[in-house]
Amino acid sequence: MAASAKVPPDPSAPSAPSAPALRTGRPRASAKGEQTRARLIAAARTLLAGGLSERFTTRNVAALSGVSHGMCHYHFQDRTDLVLAVVTDIRPEWIHPLEEAVSAPGPFAERAERVVELLSRPEGAELSHLHSALHWHALNDERVRESLEAEYRRWRGCFVTLFRVLADERDEDGGRGGRVDPLALGEAVAAAVDGLAAAESLGSEVDSGPVLRTLIRTLAAGT
Repeated sequence: MAASAKVPPDPSAPSAPSAPALRTGRPRASAKGEQTRARLIAAARTLLAGGLSERFTTRNVAALSGVSHGMCHYHFQDRTDLVLAVVTDIRPEWIHPLEEAVSAPGPFAERAERVVELLSRPEGAELSHLHSALHWHALNDERVRESLEAEYRRWRGCFVTLFRVLADERDEDGGRGGRVDPLALGEAVAAAVDGLAAAESLGSEVDSGPVLRTLIRTLAAGT
């Protein structure tokens, strides 16, 4: 079969637009949409943290954020979607720091001390109020309950991971010092941390640092 003849390009023909020019509008639209979504989530946080559950509607969130009600529903189908977005939005403020404290290099004792120091810091008022509001919504909405439980499961998993480090150290030491059950010990510490947080939220004067440090050391030594 003969090769096809090559036709030279016509200089007078308009050139095709370059690929970047075809895509210039999309990133701008996406960025604007993300900004709108972020404003809605920030407004949802404000209403929830203010203890205004009775006023927590998509219409009020839209009004507070300066976004039209229709645009609010474009991003979030209903108020439950907004609550779920807040659950995800606060993850970097209470779960990620704990995960980083546990996963950073070091022996068990060093990691445990990082965890105690982190958990000894007072929780901000907004985050504390948000947790209370989210728990209230979880009692009345199955989707919120499932989402919040998944977050707490991830949070509790940090303590289990911490005691897995201890278990690995014992294995490397030939098992001296006793066997370690990371799941049971981790869940026990998580429950204690939760209880201390509840007591502090009611105004109890509890110095959580020494309490947690003693608990972790006692559990580690008693295994």
